[in-house]
Amino acid sequence: MTMQDGVSADPFAAKTFPQMIRAAAAAYGDEVAIVLQGETIPDESATFAELDRDSAELARGLLALGVGKGSRVGFIYGNGPGFALMLAAAGRIGAVAVPISTMIRANELVRVLRQSDVSCVIVQRRFLNTDYVERLCEALPGLRESSPDLRLPQTPYLRWIASTGEDMPPAFRSLDDIRRAAASVGEELLREVESEVHPTDQMVEIYTSGSMALPKGVKHLHGPVMFRANFMRKITEVTRGKELGAYLPMFWIGGLMMYLMPDWMAGAKTICTERTLSNSRVAMGSVLAEEDMKLMGQSKPFWGLGMSETLGPYSYGDELRAPGYPMCAPMDHWADGYEVRVADENDRPVGDGGTGEVQVRGYPVTPGLHKLERADYFTADGFYHTGDMALVEGSRVHFIGRNGDMIKTAGSNVAPAEVEMEMQALDGIHNAYVVGLPDKERGQLLVAAVVARDGARLDFAEIEATLRKRLSSYKVPRAYVEISREEVPMLHSNKVSRRLIEAMMAEKLGRA
Repeated sequence: MTMQDGVSADPFAAKTFPQMIRAAAAAYGDEVAIVLQGETIPDESATFAELDRDSAELARGLLALGVGKGSRVGFIYGNGPGFALMLAAAGRIGAVAVPISTMIRANELVRVLRQSDVSCVIVQRRFLNTDYVERLCEALPGLRESSPDLRLPQTPYLRWIASTGEDMPPAFRSLDDIRRAAASVGEELLREVESEVHPTDQMVEIYTSGSMALPKGVKHLHGPVMFRANFMRKITEVTRGKELGAYLPMFWIGGLMMYLMPDWMAGAKTICTERTLSNSRVAMGSVLAEEDMKLMGQSKPFWGLGMSETLGPYSYGDELRAPGYPMCAPMDHWADGYEVRVADENDRPVGDGGTGEVQVRGYPVTPGLHKLERADYFTADGFYHTGDMALVEGSRVHFIGRNGDMIKTAGSNVAPAEVEMEMQALDGIHNAYVVGLPDKERGQLLVAAVVARDGARLDFAEIEATLRKRLSSYKVPRAYVEISREEVPMLHSNKVSRRLIEAMMAEKLGRA
């Protein structure tokens, strides 16, 4: 089955985002595609036909304003129809969509806007009581005095910003201006533009940050995004009309590739809420308490490792957790399109019983990071350095921690996750964060920041005595500090910042 321009009307056959948008509208029409159940704003919904029609209007407006293939379009929207429209408007004309976290702070926002080289930014006016016009003015004070044609040294490529509302500073354009500009670009031109969007063109750039690094832009192309959406909708059994909650933010790979894209392709209804599983209880890269793991769901497949650079999870296991390995499911299977190895420091595969870095290559893996040399992140034979450390056990691979998180104390390596798992198994402890502080005698001193369970009182002498029965002596923390859940330092990518935990612990223990 084909549409009038010769493109397949089967969403599963789509090789680019504009093909998928039009095919989904043709296949599912007036069925509801996405719903937002608001807390601070009214409920919203959009059908597949409306996503096609409204994103086409915005796309024509962007074309009228000079946005085209390769233009970098930033936007700040929470999960819901607005996010889907902004992603689609940019993607269907070959522009690079750069979604930005709704949790981003002003100082982080400046870095992302500059690093990403966005030429324009469109922001939701308010989300969960944050005014993003005000947030942008806080990040870029020059906006309070500027004209709409921007020339700001802090963001040299940024030319305009758009939002909604009657009380915007003069530097901001109205989103309605973009829609009005659409009248000068016809449907025929839009279709011709879409026909020149190819699977090899960049579709999206995800801005993320590791626990020890500044934000980085992860590139992904149309073809791999469609390939992964198709895989995800099959393996998770997403079907037409099925109602599915979106539990992770769509401005990161998790929400984008586990919910929005496979649901859209399959004709499922995506149900969004303003609040997602994005807080210190379910922080990425930390050992979760049992009750918090239940929040994440335990239905198959049991996902193992994944990251922004791999377009989501590239591994999955036959059980939720293997004994002794608390960070993720065992890696029993690799998803379609990936080649994975566990390698030593010379990039050679380790044998059974060996430990090394997980390295990944394949069609869905990022072609590179914006402004960064490929050789800094890829091996000579094309594998991506994930920085994740793993143990090979026969045909099964176990994640044991991040390379940069390993602590060397008294000449021995300690995986923080192992200690955190043992601590969180004790009564009264909800979360534990184990880090190393510089120490003249031991190299690094093992210390633990501890969050108590609600209503519990912690006895650290008793806790230490119990740990000495369960762990080798060098793995037992030498100092403990109780902190509240609100004190856990989080990056805007919903990862615990171990660097900030180290600084906090050094100050609290008088070792700054």
